[in-house]
Amino acid sequence: MIDQEAVAAAPARRRRLPWKHRRDLTPAQLRRRRIVTRSVLAAGTVLLGCLGWSIGQALTYPGKDGVAARLAEWGRDHHLGLVINQLEDWQYQLNPPRVGGSLSPDALARMRTTVTPLQNAAVPLLAPMPTSITPGLPGEGVWRPLVTYHGMPLVQGTYIRPDAEHSSYEAAVAWISAGHARFQLHPGFREPGGTFSVPPTIPVGQRTGLIATWNGGFRITDSTSHGGFYLDGRTDGTLRDGAASEVFYRDGSIRIGSWGRDVKMTPDVIGVRQCLQLMVDGGRVADNIDVPYAYGWAYQGKKYVERSGVGVTARGDIVMVVGKVLSARTLAELMQHAGAVRAMPLDMNGAWPSFMSYDSTANPANPTPANILDFGEAADRYYTQATRDFVAVYAR
Repeated sequence: MIDQEAVAAAPARRRRLPWKHRRDLTPAQLRRRRIVTRSVLAAGTVLLGCLGWSIGQALTYPGKDGVAARLAEWGRDHHLGLVINQLEDWQYQLNPPRVGGSLSPDALARMRTTVTPLQNAAVPLLAPMPTSITPGLPGEGVWRPLVTYHGMPLVQGTYIRPDAEHSSYEAAVAWISAGHARFQLHPGFREPGGTFSVPPTIPVGQRTGLIATWNGGFRITDSTSHGGFYLDGRTDGTLRDGAASEVFYRDGSIRIGSWGRDVKMTPDVIGVRQCLQLMVDGGRVADNIDVPYAYGWAYQGKKYVERSGVGVTARGDIVMVVGKVLSARTLAELMQHAGAVRAMPLDMNGAWPSFMSYDSTANPANPTPANILDFGEAADRYYTQATRDFVAVYAR
């Protein structure tokens, strides 16, 4: 018969570790343990060294990308895109855009700064664009010259609040007279990468007549653009039928449309940049504008974040929109209100959207760049090696 009191009083048996203590090992076993331990430590050191070297390369490559952008790019390059997307989701949930309120004094002052329309100009200032919030603020939606070339305001811009809910933020809208401009697609040295006759920058000696630049679209190299990139007779990714496309021609003109329907490959095409699908088509906002995955990962399309997009008017002129708090729908609506009959999304998140105009008053060979809206990135970013592709615009 088992003595229950004795069992209860007995000390608990200590659980043995799955390895033996050094004192219980033979000399041969000790040698093997030292070899295994040193091998594991050496492998760990090599792994950490390679990781540190790889991240170090990402933090020191040429260009003016910020640290956060470089680390995010490193993650996407190493198949961590889902992790980066999840981190961005958490950041958005922790710091959602502010609701209500009014613009800052600086933004209000900039919005009010307008000019008297030029009389009998070959390129007149545009009529004010419709505002998203009624009544509009003084100067809201009113166009002003950003670049005047031979007396003509070839690049015009305006500021507008994107929606009534986010009234303390502004978006910027630019317009370019396509008939007086020529457009050039540039590659990025990492996106799409490789060697082209067109450089991933606007070098000294090639800046005369420069009037504007804007950013490219989603990445080609990880297929998030759902399309391809074509330049110098070389295609990266796949030029996909139905993809929203910027198409660049030998005569310097540009067209924007759905690949295979509005635009296609011809001997005159020298560049193509595709990204997702049209947001505005036939002057109407796309029916799938709120559909998950249509304009970004999961529900990115519904988030109010930094976005950019470009469109073409019925006359062939170009409109470009950048904003800090835009959903896919509000971006599309702004491009539509600016007169776009077809428009497409470009890149999003703070490091990438940009529109710069260039003032050649002081030095025509080296015009001074200015951000239409400050995203915290340098205005001269395309005067150095650019990570991603972009578009440069010159006066004819």
